[in-house]
Amino acid sequence: MVLLDQGYPEIVQSTQEQRSSTDSPLRRVISTRMLLIFVVGDVLGAGIYALVGVVGAEVGGAIWTAFTAALILAVLTAFAYAELVTKYPQAAGSALYVDRAYKASFFTFIVGFAVMCSGIASASTLSRAFAGDYLEQFIDVPLVAAALGFILVVAAVNLRGIAESIKVNVLLTCVEVIGLLLIVAVGIAALGDGGADFGRNFEFKEGESVFVAIIGGASLAFYALIGFEDSVNVAEETRDPARAFPRALFGGLAIAGVIYLLVTMTASMVVPTGQLSESSGPLLEVVDQGPLDIPLKLFAFIALLAVANGALINMIMASRLVYGMARRDVVPSVFSRVLSQRRTPHIAIAFTTLIAVVLISTGDISELADTTVLLLLGVFAIVNVTVLVLRRDEVEGPHFHAPSILPILGALVSLVLIYDKLADDATVGLRAGLLLALGALLWLVNRVVSGPRRELQP
Repeated sequence: MVLLDQGYPEIVQSTQEQRSSTDSPLRRVISTRMLLIFVVGDVLGAGIYALVGVVGAEVGGAIWTAFTAALILAVLTAFAYAELVTKYPQAAGSALYVDRAYKASFFTFIVGFAVMCSGIASASTLSRAFAGDYLEQFIDVPLVAAALGFILVVAAVNLRGIAESIKVNVLLTCVEVIGLLLIVAVGIAALGDGGADFGRNFEFKEGESVFVAIIGGASLAFYALIGFEDSVNVAEETRDPARAFPRALFGGLAIAGVIYLLVTMTASMVVPTGQLSESSGPLLEVVDQGPLDIPLKLFAFIALLAVANGALINMIMASRLVYGMARRDVVPSVFSRVLSQRRTPHIAIAFTTLIAVVLISTGDISELADTTVLLLLGVFAIVNVTVLVLRRDEVEGPHFHAPSILPILGALVSLVLIYDKLADDATVGLRAGLLLALGALLWLVNRVVSGPRRELQP
């Protein structure tokens, strides 16, 4: 791995930052530490709180193996994003990279639209999760009504400002990490009093080969690992992005990965796999059966905050992506408008929230989660190829450089998981296809009204 150069720690302001900071009206308030917390907070969340049992049903008691496989894919793709965001530190993210590599406006739009839809679908998934079993510990409210109310609150926080949103993220990230550490503490206590069956962590689903079980579980567990890629869409609001992003991406994934492995091992050894797989709140089962006296309502409250945190960051990402594309005429320029006082892209926020409202009203948790993963796997396969294509595009100043073998492996693994997901449920592909068809229609309308656009170049 080649880090920027031998003077990497001393870089104060890269050429890329100088180039990007002069043409953006967004406020640069995100430090390296804040970006690290952003990544950790986006990765940790409802996925681990809701999917442990579902993954267990697919792989057996060895739940940690599926999460490890998913983590490997995330790390492989993070190398590609680290190189690209330090070369091109702008808000459009994956759409910018694809545009520079292939110079195909329609392809650029579809990739950007897929990323945006994946973020909104994820936030919609989390909104429904928020309104489900964890909320029922406190109040019985119709699920769709509660989910819609929740996404509107998220929009209000997003509209308030990026600094305020990141501060809320920092607070909620600390709370959700505490919740997961409580689960780890339950596991330690269970091992201490002899009430844990650690051997379950090495049991695989009967009648299934180990490889097939791990791949099937990884395609589900991957939902709990997505989020690291969202950070590239706040590049224009990050101080010294060339220095901040490699540290935040790899550091955030390392922190989240360790926590996930400890939590999944704890869940498997404290609660029988069958019982975990039947529960929509599997970590509540761990708290309930563990030896520590942790109030269920307290843990449910922590889980709700974790879900809220993930939804907020996904909606920040989606709105900034739309804003970044609008500034470069990929979508109508109206989406690039910014509130004069708050300096937030209010039209983009309203647009992405409206899409979330439609998704919440028409899809359940499993459909929206699978749609999120399928869309992102497609984008990840493309981005891993794109980083190699853009090696021919030299930029001024140092930047992160990923070993070539890693993007190749990242693309191959993404394609394998796409195949597995489509083979398991063809309706997931249909839903994702309809979303992309909507994007194609919007692109055509914009093309007719606005004419040819300029390239996504600095």
